[in-house]
Amino acid sequence: MGTVKAKTDTRVEAQVTGRVLKVLVRPGDTVKAGDDLVVLDSRASQARLERSRQAESSASSMVSQSRDVLAAAKAAFAKAESTYKRMSTLHDQKVVTAEEVEKAESAYLQAKAGLGQAEQGVAAAQARAREAGKVVQEAEIGLGYTTIKAQESGEVAKRLAEPGDLAFPGKELLSLQTGGSLQLEAMVRESLISQVRLGDSLSVIVSALDGTEPLVGTVDEIEPLADPVTRSFLVQVRLPVVPGLYPGMFGRLMVPLGEEEIILVPESAVVRVGQLETVMVKTEAGWQSVYVRTGEVHDQRVEILSGLSGGETVGLAVGGGQ
Repeated sequence: MGTVKAKTDTRVEAQVTGRVLKVLVRPGDTVKAGDDLVVLDSRASQARLERSRQAESSASSMVSQSRDVLAAAKAAFAKAESTYKRMSTLHDQKVVTAEEVEKAESAYLQAKAGLGQAEQGVAAAQARAREAGKVVQEAEIGLGYTTIKAQESGEVAKRLAEPGDLAFPGKELLSLQTGGSLQLEAMVRESLISQVRLGDSLSVIVSALDGTEPLVGTVDEIEPLADPVTRSFLVQVRLPVVPGLYPGMFGRLMVPLGEEEIILVPESAVVRVGQLETVMVKTEAGWQSVYVRTGEVHDQRVEILSGLSGGETVGLAVGGGQ
């Protein structure tokens, strides 16, 4: 015994917390990848994005200002360095005093320190700008999460949210059946599992599909670990596309135990009078009526459980005669 299930059952959840504004689908709707499914209240996410963009703009202004400071520091350093070198040369020539050289050296060292501070200021401003950019990116992603889209094409199986509900990560809002086909999941007891192999074509009977022949499914997966309570293995059988077949239906997986020879005669060869069943058999002496006991019907032929041994010639009822 087993249950018809979708090959893939996808839980649709929110990735951010928010109030549900719209649920755009209902059970039975077919959706394509990228279609909008649920819309959440985006006002908080929009405000967060605006604040982060303002912070990014402020950080960009600080980078621009720090670069201006760096340019001025470079100019001051270049001037102080040139002056210091010139004063050193003049001191060697006994043109200026040592005190003047020391003054030029002090200005040079101060300009060098100022240049280092300006370079550090630019690096810090750039780091803040990069961080602000990441915050903007996160806010944009968060805003995008307020519209929940279908990741794969499929059919809506369950709707678990309505407008006004609070959505948050971990809470299922919708259930989608994806994968394109259905399968039967059946528990096969350990005494039969040796008869089932991957790729086997097995018959599946779904009682809800009245008047149809058994379905032919393909064994896609066999779990190699038995349930310790039931001593059975989970077998998944891919089913063909059949109108009226839906997930949740009850089904039976037919596992062949072996082969046997049986006697079959056309249904029209069996004459029933009350509970008695007879078949006309041709013998050397002519046609004789033989009592038989019948079994299952196989494609307009009935199984003879007793009364015939096989190989006899039987008569068919045609138009009320033989």
